[in-house]
Amino acid sequence: MFTYEVDEEISLKLIDEGDAEAVFKLTDQSRDYLREWLPWIDMTTEIGDTRNFIKASKKMYAESKGLNTVILYNGEAAGIVGYNEVDWQNKIAYIGYWLGEGFQGKGIMTRATKALVDYAFEQLNLNKVDIRAAERNKKSRSIPERLGFQQEGKIRAGELLYGKYVDHVIYGMLKNEWEKMNASEA
Repeated sequence: MFTYEVDEEISLKLIDEGDAEAVFKLTDQSRDYLREWLPWIDMTTEIGDTRNFIKASKKMYAESKGLNTVILYNGEAAGIVGYNEVDWQNKIAYIGYWLGEGFQGKGIMTRATKALVDYAFEQLNLNKVDIRAAERNKKSRSIPERLGFQQEGKIRAGELLYGKYVDHVIYGMLKNEWEKMNASEA
């Protein structure tokens, strides 16, 4: 089982069946808040939908194609962060995330995402981490910006979200850039 201690408040753990109730409850409590940017919210109406997500996540992990973790903040499920995809041929991880409404403004997602970037470069020996967010989703975009990612471009009409297309901004970080940035902070 994958677990990763981020700091004294935050840990990441591979999502599993035992998390279904807590993750569904968090999703349900934050439904209106999350719906603005997450197209799957309306399709997650019962705990079985969350169990299906967990089942797919575990399969993806077993096949080394991705990793979805529950963010535990002081032991409580606060959201999800993970590699939506790992491209082993090109050594790229694609990070995605969401955080429950009640956990906003505590730096949780920045710290959790930084931990996954560290893990991608230090443990998986990947060369690049990619984060994509809807252009108008300022909170989601602030994570890679805060972590020093470079804005690499924009995909026009990158996602159909509740009947209208939204553009996606692409951010990237290379392993050597991350190492140089972290060495200068040490």
